[in-house]
Amino acid sequence: MAIVETHNLSFDYIRRDDEGNVTGFTRAVNDVNLSVEKGQFIAILGGNGSGKSTLAKHINAILYPTEGYVLVDGKRTSEADHIWDIRQKAGMVFQNPDNQIIGSIVEEDVGFGPENMGIPTKEIWERVEEALKTLGMWEYRKHSPMRLSGGQKQRVAIAGVVAMHPQCIIMDEPTAMLDPSGRKDVIRAARALNDVEGVTIILITHYMEEVIYADKVFVMGKGEVRMSGTPREIFSRIDELEELRLDVPQVTRLAHELKLRGMTMLPDGILTEEELVDAICRSYSIM
Repeated sequence: MAIVETHNLSFDYIRRDDEGNVTGFTRAVNDVNLSVEKGQFIAILGGNGSGKSTLAKHINAILYPTEGYVLVDGKRTSEADHIWDIRQKAGMVFQNPDNQIIGSIVEEDVGFGPENMGIPTKEIWERVEEALKTLGMWEYRKHSPMRLSGGQKQRVAIAGVVAMHPQCIIMDEPTAMLDPSGRKDVIRAARALNDVEGVTIILITHYMEEVIYADKVFVMGKGEVRMSGTPREIFSRIDELEELRLDVPQVTRLAHELKLRGMTMLPDGILTEEELVDAICRSYSIM
């Protein structure tokens, strides 16, 4: 069953001059149709200006379609009566955790969302404990968020969403401001939420390595979905990705270059170092 669907979704940003007068419109998303099933891990790739973040904001009802419509758990995001339900079903994690963390103590920040939902106090603290343990941040519950690393802050922000028990979490470039270690921590946490808790994850990113374990990938360019498929299918189409000014994981690029230089037995779309090593060993054993 689909938890998120977009139907002919288009969105225009209004352009204004220095005096605030409307000078025109810029189409950021154009005629997008996609479906996300409950429990899936979905990745949406695209360069700057591709429309991926604008699409993400529609799923959480931060933006409303200019044309078409979006359904979250069967409810239209553009209908005011459904906004509260939609934002409980589909939580949002943004690029900068500092913009999402408001509490002076980690556990208080994580409990803020459930408190606003009217959850009884005893259950709030149960949810806080559950969320922080799930994200590996329980030992930091009494710390100030401002004293945490970037990756730890982002995990606290995710815990705050998890404590609201959403069915789906949209992560809008959650690792864009993090170092490689912090990026790995956040993606590992997202995968655990998906694998263990069954939470649907929609990851918006431009880091290719982050999507290799996704169930399905959508690639956007100039506001449209240009490609869709499994990570292996997508990263087998290197030429098309390059036309969209996107790269592939380093190991995929290495395998592709080796194949061009004569190792023709290597398969397309290699995603991990282990796969590449196994493929090379097999090719030499055949030879």
